[in-house]
Amino acid sequence: MTTRTRKAADAAVEQTTGTTEATAQGMQDAATRKVEEALTYTKGQVEKATRQAFQVYDDAAGFQKDNIDALMRSGTIMARGFENLSKAMLAFTQTQVEQNVSAAKAMLGVKTLRELVDLQTEFARASFDSLIAEATKVSEMSVKVTNEALEPLSARVNAAVEQMAKPKLAA
Repeated sequence: MTTRTRKAADAAVEQTTGTTEATAQGMQDAATRKVEEALTYTKGQVEKATRQAFQVYDDAAGFQKDNIDALMRSGTIMARGFENLSKAMLAFTQTQVEQNVSAAKAMLGVKTLRELVDLQTEFARASFDSLIAEATKVSEMSVKVTNEALEPLSARVNAAVEQMAKPKLAA
């Protein structure tokens, strides 16, 4: 090989080496950019998923707090209702005792058997009517208290159904 050919071959090798190095550097730069893009995309997706997970947790915690509040309101209504029912039944019992004492005194003062039978009949009818009226009153109070106590719970059931009916967020 002549010097001239050798120089040409060396120049071609140098040019090829430079081109190869430039191509390799370009490929390395492109690969680095792709890895950086993938890392940035992955980081964004992880942050988005984390935000969504925390939002779901916050929503669930808030929903459960509302459920507990509804239970507390319902329990308070029931307790107040039972208190009112107890007071009404105590007042009825006290009235009945007073009427019984009054009727007993009246019966002790009768002069004939007919007066005693008439007085006893009137007392029995009045007691029966009073008992029916009180039973109706207690029944109406019970239904009212039950309906009022169920309102907060019913509202939470409706909220749960609405929540389940909402479309879920896409990840």
